[in-house]
Amino acid sequence: MAVDPMTARILAQLAAQAATDKRARKNLLIAVLAPIVFLLVLIALIVHLLTSPIARFVEWALGDGEIAAIESFQQQYGYNQNLGIYDQDYVEGGGQSYEGVVFRDGGREVAYYSQLDERWADVMYGASSTIGRSGCGPTAMAIVISTLTGEIHDPVELAGWSVGNGYRCEGNGSYHKLIPSAAAAYGLTCEKDLTAQGIVDALSSGKLVVAIMSEGHFTRGGHFIVLRGVTEEGKILVADPASYSRSGQEWDLSVILEESNKAAGSGGPYWAIGRAGS
Repeated sequence: MAVDPMTARILAQLAAQAATDKRARKNLLIAVLAPIVFLLVLIALIVHLLTSPIARFVEWALGDGEIAAIESFQQQYGYNQNLGIYDQDYVEGGGQSYEGVVFRDGGREVAYYSQLDERWADVMYGASSTIGRSGCGPTAMAIVISTLTGEIHDPVELAGWSVGNGYRCEGNGSYHKLIPSAAAAYGLTCEKDLTAQGIVDALSSGKLVVAIMSEGHFTRGGHFIVLRGVTEEGKILVADPASYSRSGQEWDLSVILEESNKAAGSGGPYWAIGRAGS
């Protein structure tokens, strides 16, 4: 049946309008669904990251809460054990040798090591830094282990042990677990979660206490130090791996508690270390 030109033109216009409307509906549907699909994919990715075998393995390898503690410290307190070459400690302590330095004013002899000692300040600690800039953790343990065993175990040895056993935190310094793990490896006892009175009791009984400090008198970021004694007046004596001058001062326990507790909340990271049977 023949269709007159006018009718054909109208039918063509209606078909074109229908096609246009179909494309418009399709575009509208895409515009509505795209954000929803993106959100669902994002949620799926987050769930995968939280539940993936890799995340589980890392959590198992580092220990419960270690990753969270590190991230919290990094975000809130600048958890960075790196000394800059223009930092006051680096300028004052660098280029010197502290060979044979022993503290005798805390009721016991304590061997002192400085991470800035010219004998090893430039020795690599891991792949990205040196003992001088990032080695407060192994240097603190060198002080503790040498003192309590009566044998020489210098920062180079402890830095190598830390790297070899996975306690070097590249870009920052050392994982907290370096402290109890190194103590156990060298036959020493280690007690954590000390109260203020527990710190004093440990020092009074001849033990040494390792503390990690947040920003304050001892560091602009994060820093391991050794508490080596307590005076009759209740002042705390320290062995600071980055500062011989601070190691010769007496400190209020309140200062130690305040600047260390910020690292991990009340009852912050302190480890009392002693000889087996002590």
